[in-house]
Amino acid sequence: MTLTHFQRYQTWYATLFLCSYVFINNTINASSNIMEAQRGGVLPFMIWEPFVWEYSSAIGTLLLFPALVWLLKAKPFNWQKITRSLLIYLFASVIFSLLHVGIMVAIRKLIYTVQGMQYDFGLVWFELLYEYRKDLWGFLFLIAVIKAYQYVVNQLTGEAAPIKQGEDTPENLNFDRLLVKKLGKEFIVRVAQIDWLESNGNYVNLHIGARIYPLRATMSQLITQLEPQGFCRIHRSYAIRLDAVESITPLPSGDSEVKLTTGKVLNLSRRYKEQFKGNINSATANF
Repeated sequence: MTLTHFQRYQTWYATLFLCSYVFINNTINASSNIMEAQRGGVLPFMIWEPFVWEYSSAIGTLLLFPALVWLLKAKPFNWQKITRSLLIYLFASVIFSLLHVGIMVAIRKLIYTVQGMQYDFGLVWFELLYEYRKDLWGFLFLIAVIKAYQYVVNQLTGEAAPIKQGEDTPENLNFDRLLVKKLGKEFIVRVAQIDWLESNGNYVNLHIGARIYPLRATMSQLITQLEPQGFCRIHRSYAIRLDAVESITPLPSGDSEVKLTTGKVLNLSRRYKEQFKGNINSATANF
């Protein structure tokens, strides 16, 4: 598996890893409950019940995981305002626990009802406190996993940042070079080397041949800054360097396909077609 392949599908790989880890861990917990109970000779529960308990908890954790990723992006921990950040994350952990308990209890009640049985959660305030004790640790563990994963991925793939020119401000930044940090090293990439841009959440992936470098920016911000250097947006998620275009093929839908000199084919949506044609004509006239 190449690094480029991983970058393209890293969300799927991360999801597969997380699901595998959670369900393997909870399967071990369920089987451990059964083995411990068997020491007494007779199981005090049906053999399937520990799996329902553990898997309902696992499903709740997986459903809430995207919310943790969002929390770290929207409210990153600020060591300069540590009290405020601690309060935000403490409050978030309580909400996480309440939602987790709500999801797993709902799943358990549903399965028990289907089996013609009744699920008893117990004394509510006591059980909520008991579950929060476990969920707080799970909440902190998942945050640590997310941060560790992001650090490793950034070290492997590298992360680009513009090299400022003159007195430009971040809001009106012009640059022709990028500083890429990767595996403890730094090197320079020229903007003229970029073939195309791909929007990816809070990042824009810069495609240079077979390499991909993430740059923290939005597509709208970045294309505004790069248009003077011959870049043009062709899709909500894509932009290209006009010099990298090899051919354009109209499609029956009204869209078109743009083939780059690297062999990459991208969709040119109708929304950006006129702008693209104008930029192509201007580039040809200037040439």
